[in-house]
Amino acid sequence: MAEPQPMLALDGVSAAYGGFQALFGVSLTVAPGEAIGVVGPNGAGKTTLMRVISGLIPPRQGRIAFEGQQVGGWPAHRIVAGGIAHVPENRRLFPALSVADNLRMGAFVPAARGRYAERLAWVYELFPRLKERQHQLAGTLSGGEQQMCAIGRALMSGPRLLLMDEPSAGLAPVVVEQVFALVRRIRAEGFTVLIVEQNVRQMLELVDRAYLLDVGRIRMSGTAAELRANPDIQRAYLGM
Repeated sequence: MAEPQPMLALDGVSAAYGGFQALFGVSLTVAPGEAIGVVGPNGAGKTTLMRVISGLIPPRQGRIAFEGQQVGGWPAHRIVAGGIAHVPENRRLFPALSVADNLRMGAFVPAARGRYAERLAWVYELFPRLKERQHQLAGTLSGGEQQMCAIGRALMSGPRLLLMDEPSAGLAPVVVEQVFALVRRIRAEGFTVLIVEQNVRQMLELVDRAYLLDVGRIRMSGTAAELRANPDIQRAYLGM
C-alpha cells in the first residue's frame, strides 16, 4: 500500500540572508495530523527554516511542496491563503492595537473574511482569556496572553498547517507550561503543527517526530522517543 502523501515536504532546500547562507540542502516531511519538532542550538537556522516555508524568504534551491503543490518562492500572503499560518518568534503582535483588532488582522486573506465571525467565536472559545481582554491593547498583555493572541491571530486565517517559532521564548517557567498546554489543545483540535523550540525536553513530550538542525543542516531525525533516548541529544539538550 502506498504511503499517504505528506502535507508538507521540503527537498534539498537551501536559503540565505543576503550573502549569508543559513540552510544547506534541508529535507523534511510533515504528514497530516502530525506534530513535528525542529530542535537545535542558537544560530542553527531554525527561524530561517520557518521563514522559508511561510514565504518570508525565498529558497535559493530545492523544492517546498504543500499538499502536493510546489509553493517554494510564493509570496507570504499567498502562502497564508493556501493554508499555512506562521506564529513568529517573539509573537510580533501589533502592540498599539486591541486584541480584537490583532485577531482581525489574522483574517485579512479574502478566503478567511467570509468566516470571520465564526472563526472569532471559535478562537474566543479556545482562549476565553482573549475574549475577556478583547478591548485591551495587545502590548499590555502578559507574555502568556500575548502568545495566545499570536496563536489566535494565526488560527483566524483558517490554516491546515500551523508553524510555531519558539513559542516559549522569553517566558517564565510557569508561563512556558501554559504555552505547551495551548499547543496540546491545538493538536487536540486536529491541527498539523511544525514547531521550532529550544525547550527540547518539553517539546519532545509533545511531538510525534523531530529533526535536529545544526549549522543549517539536518543532523538527525526520528521519533520523539528515539531522540529522547539518543546519548548526544541527552548530553547536549536534556542535561543528562
